[in-house]
Amino acid sequence: MLNLAIVLEDSARETPDRTALVFGDMRLPYSMVESVANQVANLLVSRGISRGDKVAIACPNSPYFPFVYFGILKAGATVVPLNVLLQSGEIAYHLADSDAKAFFCFEGTAELPLGKRGREAFEQTSGTEHFFVLPATPLATESELGETLWAALDGMPGEFPTVPTAPDDTAVILYTSGTTGRPKGAELSHQNMLLNAIVSDEMFARSENGDTYLAVLPLFHSFGQTVIMNAGFRRRGTLVLLPRFEAGAALDLMRREKVTIFAGVPTMYWGMLTKIHADGEEVPTTLRVAVSGGAALPAEVLKDFQTTFGIGILEGYGLSETSPVASFNQPGKPAKPGSIGTPIWGVEMKLIDAEWNTVEGEGPGEIAVKGHNVMKGYYNRPEATAEVMRDGWFRTGDIATRDSDGYYYIVDRAKDMIIRGGFNVYPREVEETLMTHEAVSLAAVVGVPHDSLGEEIKAYVIREPGATITEEELISWCKSTMAAYKYPRIIEFRDSLPMTATGKILKRELR
Repeated sequence: MLNLAIVLEDSARETPDRTALVFGDMRLPYSMVESVANQVANLLVSRGISRGDKVAIACPNSPYFPFVYFGILKAGATVVPLNVLLQSGEIAYHLADSDAKAFFCFEGTAELPLGKRGREAFEQTSGTEHFFVLPATPLATESELGETLWAALDGMPGEFPTVPTAPDDTAVILYTSGTTGRPKGAELSHQNMLLNAIVSDEMFARSENGDTYLAVLPLFHSFGQTVIMNAGFRRRGTLVLLPRFEAGAALDLMRREKVTIFAGVPTMYWGMLTKIHADGEEVPTTLRVAVSGGAALPAEVLKDFQTTFGIGILEGYGLSETSPVASFNQPGKPAKPGSIGTPIWGVEMKLIDAEWNTVEGEGPGEIAVKGHNVMKGYYNRPEATAEVMRDGWFRTGDIATRDSDGYYYIVDRAKDMIIRGGFNVYPREVEETLMTHEAVSLAAVVGVPHDSLGEEIKAYVIREPGATITEEELISWCKSTMAAYKYPRIIEFRDSLPMTATGKILKRELR
């Protein structure tokens, strides 16, 4: 038996009174997180959820996330975490595609009406039988959107014998927007996720007094889930939860809670440094480990952080399909700025060409990964899986070079992927949505450089003959149809687009 929930269970058994979560004024010990997760597991079993069933959760960084995540795992079911920025049509797609039997959805706020979107999606999805509201008001038992978690947990015991799962059973299905438009669910086993959390934890020495993590990376995303939550719980650390990154709030929490470990995307580092330099914010002094991933870290930010905070930023690399960590600038080896480091323990990397042939020397070539971190495949998509997996190797679509010491450096993105503020945006998905508008004849989406976000999304659009839609009108339509991180903020109308002889749009000429 192997169940990812052990990262919580073991810590709750050994250090029940240690603070596991800090959220606003709340400080919750490991024993309480364990007990609520057990109640969630009991609830699921009482509603007919059994080993192998899929259960979705859409929730920002709050105590609800670990309560429900580990409750689902304990029940032997598979967690399907959803991006909280998805619109109702997108949520419905994920629920149906993953065969989710139950759905836990945060009630949301006026600015982010997640509960309303989730309820609409649930009503459109016949296979999803149960809808539980995670209320915005702590411990609220009523919600106009449906049954609340607290009402459902009433009378559920705080003990639960974790359902035995095999190492190869699917623990989590993480959705990744493929270059083919529709998001695909990467199936990650208990072994994938547990080993990645263990390796992520063991890369850094532990503080004598225990470690405190600032958890601002979304827990629904593989980076936050493995590197912060699962590794942090295994370490018996304290997770300080911040639902939305805001530089001032992050710095304040770092100082107040004496945060020792931080992981973020480059724009977060940029934001904190900007805040310190512009407003004279006090620099936190307890930070001892800073990790960056999700996009290439600008060298200027790295230098500035080292000077300002007195510690370096260690860069790593991975994908949802690799649980996610594949390589890292590991302690004990010199860190090389601009590099994604070397493969982590138990993982191999190589460079390949389009035909899967190994590229020797420094490349460039496409990164392929093999090891305990590689997914089982895409859920219910054997053809898509066969395209990216061969003999245990997973091809990432990211182009890199490698130096004589075996350190890798990312050169170019998988196909044309845009990374906007740390979120992966696949142009084709945006293009396909744009082209559902009656005034749009053709669309090509590219990333254009942006000072703080890294890249902004720009769409080149050819209008239908006679259509008079304006840029503002089309942007507004996109905003209501796509998640906030996906929709194009810049639209340029054209009469034609540059194309190859076979009719493929030449994006490199549009950038």
